[in-house]
Amino acid sequence: MNGASILLHQGDLPENAIAADAEAVAIDTETTGLHPHRDRLCLVQLTDGRGTIHLVHFPPAFRRDAGRGPYPAPRLQALIADPAITKLFHFARFDVAMLETHLGVVCQPVYCTKIASKLVRTYTDRHGLKDLCREMLGVELSKEQQSSDWGAASLSNEQLKYAAADVIYLHRLRAKLDEMLTREGRSELAAACFSFLPTRARLDVGGWAEVDVLAH
Repeated sequence: MNGASILLHQGDLPENAIAADAEAVAIDTETTGLHPHRDRLCLVQLTDGRGTIHLVHFPPAFRRDAGRGPYPAPRLQALIADPAITKLFHFARFDVAMLETHLGVVCQPVYCTKIASKLVRTYTDRHGLKDLCREMLGVELSKEQQSSDWGAASLSNEQLKYAAADVIYLHRLRAKLDEMLTREGRSELAAACFSFLPTRARLDVGGWAEVDVLAH
């Protein structure tokens, strides 16, 4: 991953983990499953694009100590809610829902590389992160650890490397996708989709995940 360093933290970000002048932070999550209420948030990985990936681990004991309310992670919560920092995701809809459910904060503003890809890469139906990295950056991502046990008390080096790879390329992908959005005249449409994402995530959490509330 181009010599990037990976730092593992327990329960929260350390002070000054993200550069004070950071305009955007790439974020991803690892969970025990795909249901925000049933499944647990286990790991949040972040980078401001300057060579360091921070992994915030929430082991099983942390969840028990926190009870059923939001995790007590004040620095991470403040970053996610900071309106001056854009949060970059790939498939933001899921991550934003998990972060709001388990950290109790609304993630705004948001940029989703999967939505941007669907708006401009209309020549394909392959919009996974692996597909984007291969085509746009010439990088091959391994998805071997995608279905591993993220709820374990400790994570393997392979899991940590996999988690870091899911965020390290998002800044570069955003730059290339923004060029395509501008070229195709779809930047405003993308921005409108991004601004709706926290609401779409809230609908998912509230029980409307399979319902198109805008349909007839």
